[in-house]
Amino acid sequence: MIFTRGEFVQTIDMNQEGYFEEALKMRNALQEFAKRDGPMPITILGLREHIFTGSVSSLANYMALQETSFVTLGQRVLTKPLCIRLHYGHPDVFDKLFFITRGGVSKSSKGINLSEDIFAGYNNAIRGGQVAFKEYLQVGKGRDVGMSQIYQFEAKLSQGAGEQSLSRDVYRLCHRLDFSRLLSYYFGGIGHYFSNVLTVITVYVVVYLMAILALYDLEKIGDRLITPMGTIQMLLGGLGLLQTVPLFSTLGVERGWWDSFREIVQVFATGGPLHFMFHIQTKANYMTQTILVGGAKYRPTGRGFVTQHTPMDEQYRFFASSHLYLGVEMGAGLIIMGIFSEAGQYFGRTWSLWLASLSFLASPFWFNPLTFDWNVVVSDYTKFISWMRGTSGGSARSWSMWYNEEFSYYSKIPSTSKFWFVIKAMLYLTIADGIARSDLLKADTTLNKPFVGVSLVVGTIIVLFLLLWLLSAVAHFMPYPVRRTIGILISIGLMVSCTSVFLEDTNFIRYSFAAYYGIGAMSQLGLLFGMKFVKNFYFVHDLVCGHIIFIPLFVLAILQIPHHIQTWLLYHNALSTDVVVSNILRYARKSQESGATAAPNEDLIEQIAELRKIVQKQEQMIESLGSGTTSSATNMKQNPSTDAIASLIKAPSPEPMSIQQNPVGGYARSGMGGRTVSASTLDVWGEMALGDSVAQGTYDPAPVTQMPTTMARSSDFSFTQPDVMPPR
Repeated sequence: MIFTRGEFVQTIDMNQEGYFEEALKMRNALQEFAKRDGPMPITILGLREHIFTGSVSSLANYMALQETSFVTLGQRVLTKPLCIRLHYGHPDVFDKLFFITRGGVSKSSKGINLSEDIFAGYNNAIRGGQVAFKEYLQVGKGRDVGMSQIYQFEAKLSQGAGEQSLSRDVYRLCHRLDFSRLLSYYFGGIGHYFSNVLTVITVYVVVYLMAILALYDLEKIGDRLITPMGTIQMLLGGLGLLQTVPLFSTLGVERGWWDSFREIVQVFATGGPLHFMFHIQTKANYMTQTILVGGAKYRPTGRGFVTQHTPMDEQYRFFASSHLYLGVEMGAGLIIMGIFSEAGQYFGRTWSLWLASLSFLASPFWFNPLTFDWNVVVSDYTKFISWMRGTSGGSARSWSMWYNEEFSYYSKIPSTSKFWFVIKAMLYLTIADGIARSDLLKADTTLNKPFVGVSLVVGTIIVLFLLLWLLSAVAHFMPYPVRRTIGILISIGLMVSCTSVFLEDTNFIRYSFAAYYGIGAMSQLGLLFGMKFVKNFYFVHDLVCGHIIFIPLFVLAILQIPHHIQTWLLYHNALSTDVVVSNILRYARKSQESGATAAPNEDLIEQIAELRKIVQKQEQMIESLGSGTTSSATNMKQNPSTDAIASLIKAPSPEPMSIQQNPVGGYARSGMGGRTVSASTLDVWGEMALGDSVAQGTYDPAPVTQMPTTMARSSDFSFTQPDVMPPR
């Protein structure tokens, strides 16, 4: 701040932009500091944000709507009447004279001050400042558009909230606020993350409580069965739709009621509830982990245009410990409840729990493009198995390395916090004991003698496991063909032996389920107390979880229809307009920078060639999409901002490409196509963008040649480009 001039400072993030027409209102905005709405002077002026990345994909649209809900509706209410709006991020304007004498607008500690913006608000509230929020001026903002980006962003906010709850700033603030403002601060700040933690814990407890009651035949009081209220639960769940009314009203005023209704319906049709439930668990997981263990860190998200497919192994690394394990666990608990429950109304009692389990398991793959394409699924499965078998190269290449990094925080858990994980292990043991005692697949072997002795088959399985362990120990001494042949024979022997046991004595199926939960309890305790042998059990568990996910993916890929439905619902607008925006802009920027050198830039030429391959591949995707959904192809909208720059890219021409420096003082305009306009239809390639040379009269008004930009409304979509390179 000491290097700035003037009495006010506006903070802007790198993912934000200012519109020219909004800058004209800045003088009026600064006059807000001269007003005095209350007993204290205005020291922070909050401004509205306009999210311009909402059309990239359905995920981007969700984030845009979420941001609209928070930066418009939420902050409007937090300012008046709650009087507890803080500084939640940029582009707020600060009274520099007030803050420069009170510690500045940000903190330097990367741990406790992970969410550095909010501490400016804490500092302001504690030291007697007042916050205003005005909506007549807005600043553009780009939000995260990819699943992994949004995940890291939510994780960063959750860990930041956990660190805030431990900070002295929150301690001092909460001791000085009146009761009404204290409640408003809780529900408008860190209380939101605590509520997510309580929600997930409640869902977890309800699943295991209903499963244990059904398993031990306790769903009755005396001789009378419990009367479930499944219908009432469904009606109460439907009341959650009322929370969309404020957003519907806001969009109705800004865009029109019909467009607002279509927007809300589109959110539900494209899987919006799954996305938001998924990130409830994201917030709860990282909030809990930060409170119990710590380890909060900044997570760079990039905020680029992400519409390419993310491999399955990378998805698994991201979401396994936070979502996939919990989704599989809840699904198994609900299946156990369905098998043993006698109370009735199963769907009415469990539909919301199944929806939560489905959101944890399916969201990373539903919102990942090309997930249901057969070739992609086969490639993902190959990479996943290769990653599971890897032994070196970091967590990206080896499951073993990923396991060591992912579960290292267990060694840092304080003794008092380990109590909660011990309770979890006790739940597993309770389920295991109940399954073992039940009548599930119970068979009487005294009447039906097995064809092969079960003890003999079990002994064979043990011997084969020992041979497999011995093979892994001496594998590096053996030739590859011999090692491969022995491994295949042992694997076939294990499959035949296990199948024989289950067919000869169905009791072993029940014992296997019980043993799985029992081993899970032992593995949970082993993680807490640093026992390394549990790593092998977690390897088997990850194999099981991976195949639980892959089997539905293979089935849906065979059908082929889900692939087209997913692409059309989630990425139709992106594929038709904005899919290569970031790459094209990067190309244009590098071509400008290369103008300072007379010789062609070889790295740039390679990147252009790679970019052309991406464009051609995405053209094929759009063509296949258009051929599959002809009616939807007519709804493709042209984007003038994208078309003007996208037309710089075309198929390689036979002439060698050269990048020459433009003459100083002149701007060759023959390479530019259709003019690009901003969100307010201002010409951004006009005289203002050309610099001082226009004012000095050195601008060469060469005739503007319209580029043959074509954006077909049918399946014959293509990019074209003139022979002349773009100007500096």
